Amino acid sequence: MTDKIKVLIVDDSAVVRETLSQLLSESPEFEVVGTASDPYFAAERLRTVVPDVITLDIEMPRMDGLSFLRRLMQQHPLPVVICSSVAEERSQNALAALDYGAVEIIEKPKVGTKQFLEESRIQVYDAIRAAHASRRGLKKRRIVTTMGVEPKRTADVILSRPTGKHHVPETTEKLIVVGASTGGTEALREFLEVMPLNCPGIVIVQHMPEKFTAAFANRLNGICEISVKEAQNNDSVITGHALIAPGNKHMLLKRSGARYYVEIKEGPLVSRHRPSVDVLFRSAAHYAGTNAIGVIMTGMGDDGARGMAEMHEAGAYTIAQDEETCVVYGMPQEAVKHGGVDESLPLPAIAGKALKKAGVHGNLGSGS
Repeated sequence: MTDKIKVLIVDDSAVVRETLSQLLSESPEFEVVGTASDPYFAAERLRTVVPDVITLDIEMPRMDGLSFLRRLMQQHPLPVVICSSVAEERSQNALAALDYGAVEIIEKPKVGTKQFLEESRIQVYDAIRAAHASRRGLKKRRIVTTMGVEPKRTADVILSRPTGKHHVPETTEKLIVVGASTGGTEALREFLEVMPLNCPGIVIVQHMPEKFTAAFANRLNGICEISVKEAQNNDSVITGHALIAPGNKHMLLKRSGARYYVEIKEGPLVSRHRPSVDVLFRSAAHYAGTNAIGVIMTGMGDDGARGMAEMHEAGAYTIAQDEETCVVYGMPQEAVKHGGVDESLPLPAIAGKALKKAGVHGNLGSGS
């Protein structure tokens, strides 16, 4: 019998505490060892229980979540999942929580349609699993399959895999496509802040809830030499610019003549995510082929593994982040298992290799 993942829920909303407790109690994988309405009650709980993972609200009375998180990481570091509303003004605080040591951000579950509740369940379960796996020594932990979760969809529901050999005309225009999840916000910062202004256009899927991706892109734009923005439908993929898929939408790479652009689409979860790395990578295989360089970074699960194999088959050069530098060696490991990875590299070496494969020579940028 696999030990249950023990969870402490910290949120000032009784409805959220009850909803999360109910969701977690429906799986044999989790055990709620306590709930707390604010950090002071949480501190009391921590005197008697040691959870594997804490879910933490940001806006709370008496002490805010960020202050509690800072103290927790100094005194008793534990994996923390930020459970926040999608209000845009709160997204900066949620992102700051990642800087302070939180490992995931999820949107607060709320009453809605059956599909919405099912997607909330998937996202809550996966975030807590990922946070637990991020603990040193638990990277290779076997994750049990949760009962009652719908089958995982593939990229077929968004973009059909082409039949027969699909030829992409060779051009001098290279581009870089990137997928990341748990730990990816820091990995992407390190990757992007050294990119020079003459780097190829970059398109990115980072698993993150709606609204947070815009704040994340704006933060990166402020520290990187290149321009970084949340993608909008029909944005061109151009030199010196990076586009980050908006949370809760799929992003596909498309091509018209010599112009690459992105398409933003609604659709079901793919590989348990929206946006999905598999969707982006399949579209890159189809529309860019040998013109693309694929990068898969730290993250839980296998989103991107099949898509990277398709990119590899289409002639793209593919890079996976190595185990040593990953917060969670899940997605890169699965990509290696699927045979789609040309090379595994430590995070600091990925940008240089991607630029070299794109034919960009010279020194890496220094950020600001």
